[in-house]
Amino acid sequence: MKTIALFGAAGSMGTRASNALRNDPAYRVLHIESGPGVQKLRDRGLTPMSKEDACPQADVVLLTVPDEVIGPVAHQVVPLVKPGTLLICLDAAAPYAGRLPKHGDVAFFVTHPAHPPVFNDEQAMDARRDFFGSGLAKQAIVSALMQGTEDDYRLGEEISRKMFGPILRSHRMTVEQMAVLEPALSESVAATCLSAIREGLDEAVARGVPPQAARDFLMGHLNVELAILFNEIDWKFSAGCRQAIDEAKPVLFRPDWKRVFDPAELAASCRRITGG
Repeated sequence: MKTIALFGAAGSMGTRASNALRNDPAYRVLHIESGPGVQKLRDRGLTPMSKEDACPQADVVLLTVPDEVIGPVAHQVVPLVKPGTLLICLDAAAPYAGRLPKHGDVAFFVTHPAHPPVFNDEQAMDARRDFFGSGLAKQAIVSALMQGTEDDYRLGEEISRKMFGPILRSHRMTVEQMAVLEPALSESVAATCLSAIREGLDEAVARGVPPQAARDFLMGHLNVELAILFNEIDWKFSAGCRQAIDEAKPVLFRPDWKRVFDPAELAASCRRITGG
């Protein structure tokens, strides 16, 4: 049995991790919170512990805390744990930004869920509506061993599979590759472009298109356009659509927009996300 010290245990991700792990005979979960989170744990019938009591017992420290406090919490935790402890972060930004302490006796593992994909084979309606990956729909995970042994990686992946299951695929990569995926690809690029699409919908409505008609039209076109672009169907954009894309790109995008993937820009983004 592995003992897991779960930081941020009353938050949304901490609650998910606690529910997935605390009744598993392979793990003993120690719940750590502060402020109002302490009472939230008690309301769920759980016993809050201090980091000073929990960390020396832990084989694994699981940080389900916001990006901007991962670094400060990790610096508090590492001096309290025994050699060989595995510290798990749920996002690559803080590790990539250099926020974790330098310590040779502690292993660092980073993992993150991909969330259930747009194209899936879920049959049950509640699974099809499981957008975040709350235990109903299958999702992939990505993980990296920043420091440690292969046994550390296997343990980290095992815990990740329990937290984020059911698992579609598990991908191993480097911390830098994880940072390319998030924040660069999924947030700086995808979330930004999707925000512009939403603003475009609002603009169409502001210009007199009935709201439901605009939404129906956009959602349908997004569905088929995604299928074409990501090779879900053997089809191509029409000549008129390709012309519209070619004409709009220089209006909507800077020529150097891909610099968000450059290592220096990516590192700066991660530093800003994790506290300046």
